[in-house]
Amino acid sequence: MNIKKSILLRVRIAFLLVFVFAAAVAVKVGRIQFFEGDKWKELSNQMSFQYRPVKATRGNIYSDNGSLLATSLPFYKVAFDATIASDELFVAGLDSLSLKLSKFFGSKSAEAYKRELRNAREANRQYTVLSNRTIGYQEKKMLEEWPIFRAGRLKGGVIFEKVDKRFRPFSNLSLRTIGFVNENDRGAGLEYSFNNELAGTDGEALYQRIAGGSWKPVFDGTEIKSEEGYDIETTIDINLQDVSETALLRALDYHEADYGVVAVMEVKTGEIKAIANLSRNSKGYYYERYNYAVGGLREPGSTFKLATMIALLENTNIKLEDTINTGKGVQKFYKNTVRDHEEGGYGTITVKEAFELSSNVAMAKLVDKYFSKNPSVFVNEIDRIGLSQPLGLQIKGEGIPKIKRPTDKDWSGITLPWMAYGYGLELTPIQTLALYNAVANGGKMIRPIFVKEVKRADKTIKEYEPVVLNDKICSDETLIKLRLMLEGVVERGTAMNIKNDHYKIAGKTGTAQILENGRYTKKYITSFAGYFPADQPKYSAVVVIKNPKGWRQYGSNVAAPVFKEIADNIYSRDVDMHEPLPEEFIAEAGIFPVIRSGNHRDLKLLCNELGISNHSATEKDWVRTQVYGNSLKWQENKMAENLVPDVNGMTLRDALFVLESNGLQVEVKGKGRVVRQSKLPGVRISKGSRIVIELS
Repeated sequence: MNIKKSILLRVRIAFLLVFVFAAAVAVKVGRIQFFEGDKWKELSNQMSFQYRPVKATRGNIYSDNGSLLATSLPFYKVAFDATIASDELFVAGLDSLSLKLSKFFGSKSAEAYKRELRNAREANRQYTVLSNRTIGYQEKKMLEEWPIFRAGRLKGGVIFEKVDKRFRPFSNLSLRTIGFVNENDRGAGLEYSFNNELAGTDGEALYQRIAGGSWKPVFDGTEIKSEEGYDIETTIDINLQDVSETALLRALDYHEADYGVVAVMEVKTGEIKAIANLSRNSKGYYYERYNYAVGGLREPGSTFKLATMIALLENTNIKLEDTINTGKGVQKFYKNTVRDHEEGGYGTITVKEAFELSSNVAMAKLVDKYFSKNPSVFVNEIDRIGLSQPLGLQIKGEGIPKIKRPTDKDWSGITLPWMAYGYGLELTPIQTLALYNAVANGGKMIRPIFVKEVKRADKTIKEYEPVVLNDKICSDETLIKLRLMLEGVVERGTAMNIKNDHYKIAGKTGTAQILENGRYTKKYITSFAGYFPADQPKYSAVVVIKNPKGWRQYGSNVAAPVFKEIADNIYSRDVDMHEPLPEEFIAEAGIFPVIRSGNHRDLKLLCNELGISNHSATEKDWVRTQVYGNSLKWQENKMAENLVPDVNGMTLRDALFVLESNGLQVEVKGKGRVVRQSKLPGVRISKGSRIVIELS
């Protein structure tokens, strides 16, 4: 075969293949057109139309007094159906509407909006988004009065698509506790933990897919209405929350610390009244990034000595008056050294003093002495108290306590002495708070709660009652000793700087070195946990501040002052904590000699000598006088222990005896009888404090 015939054959074969392919395409098109048309039309409709969820309005979050902490506000996306308006309405209002859109949104010129609306009209577009910006309800009402738009959706073509946005009236206050939920249904805080209650039930509506991949709603009457979410009422006191965050922020800023935590709890109910978690960013500003109170595991340091004392008092015959030699504050344990913070140590001190002065050496020696042969007894006591398990909080993300066991591979001879003063184990601040609250609550450990009710309007859907985790963390005898020691920490121990004359605080300081890369550094986590008033506990609180800078790096001078500032604020606002002032005594001058107040025996003898009729309503040593007709009646002048006595009307001799017997240092001004005293009667006494009395 010559070359010409070969080429011709190849051309004919190629032509034949093209013809066959074209015929196959024509057949396929015909088949799709005439036989499979309905199928593909249905598939096309399925791709162009979809039933899509309509988000429900999220429920509100309230504080304990009904203040809004979080709510959903309606915002709107503005779109336009260019096929709706009549030609007359569209032409008449186009210029004015374009100008108003340009001035309001500011993203395009009036001419650009005019061109966009005209093009949408010519292309019969049923859905054109006019701006990516959403508008509020009042702005929506304004836009509804604009040209074309004022005809409404069915005649003018304006589409206002509702978009709910979460709004917090108090801005960043309690930000991390309130929390959030993102588009993937992940989040934090109460928003995430109570998402099922807050979210409500989504509805459903038909949407059409349009050019650009957007979806526009098709209102065909098949919509399923959404059901709004329930509201939740929290335990947060918004005023106390503000005070707590302010006090914490001031301390963090002063000490240039990494982060800080405050949690305030109502003793009897377990309600968390305030919770703050502030972290420092790279620019030096503090904000709520993570809930350290709930999830921040750390070595608690000396605040754990409370659990150590429970184990000792419950499982040994140790007494608070027993002595222990701490030497110069340095003690070797199995090639490791335990040190006290006090330079030179405390020497020989009682067990009670060891706790009040926070001696690491004393705690380590006591635990090693009584539990080294059977360390499981100590660990089991921690379990029995309830410190080795999470509290089961309403907020998700609680840290799981890390307590070492004698069976663990990393258990060694130093583990037990370290645990005695809060090293080698990890707790969250709120777990430590639960322990101290249990001591304040008569030994009953209750679960901290953040939410009191789930409700809709005024109807309660679910109510959360206090849950008892441990009926009795220790015996009543031990409890009395614990409370005595915790009060001693403030009266004469490491937290003397927060002692005051008005109410008593009980608590414990803590200072723990920070572990980094397997080695303890010279950075510290400082803390203070306690309750107040100590004699009738109403609130408990914990303060934790990480890595304070400067020479003040201990719990006593970093965390404890924050505790006191918060406690002072609560005390000033809670009248029930205040001792009632005694009624003012008014004598009837000119009828009897000046007999106001004094020693019962002396005054009675004086009246009898002068022939003044007098009667006794009491046999107490110290009395005040009341006039009944032509006679005097003696009434008790109450001298309550640890409270400033009322010496008004007394002679100098009697006043000095009474005041100095109560441990007060007296400064005298004037002569005669007492007419004024600098400390009000009934105020709690601080031993050694000074009082000024004025005589006339």
